[in-house]
Amino acid sequence: MPSRLNPYISFDGDARQAMEFYKTIFGGTLTMSTFGDFGEKEAGDAADKIMHSMLEADNGFTLMGADTPPGMGHKPGNNISVSVSGEDDAELRGYWDKLSAGGTVSVPMEKQMWGDVFGMCTDRFGITWLVNINQQPQA
Repeated sequence: MPSRLNPYISFDGDARQAMEFYKTIFGGTLTMSTFGDFGEKEAGDAADKIMHSMLEADNGFTLMGADTPPGMGHKPGNNISVSVSGEDDAELRGYWDKLSAGGTVSVPMEKQMWGDVFGMCTDRFGITWLVNINQQPQA
């Protein structure tokens, strides 16, 4: 298997809900392990929080995530976003509709100056998503 780059998102206690939400959008197989599964003695109340999760969608997408480990501070920021792009208009608009529902749209899904259809939103878990639908050049 070749090397691959995967987004890995840190959550503040709601990784399970977020990853299950993303599974409803992208489908595939979701695996999750908790801090308690690995016998973390210091886990205490975090024993059922997610230490590692991986969503592998049938289309090749992989998304990873976890709750912030006990003893570490959760520092959400604007220094990362997840981009989804391709040419399948219906598939990508479907992702957009679900990701933006209950979230905040910062750039509406519409044709942009570079010719593609693009939108940007922050989902209900505080994750920024960029969805780009590549437009074929007119012949």
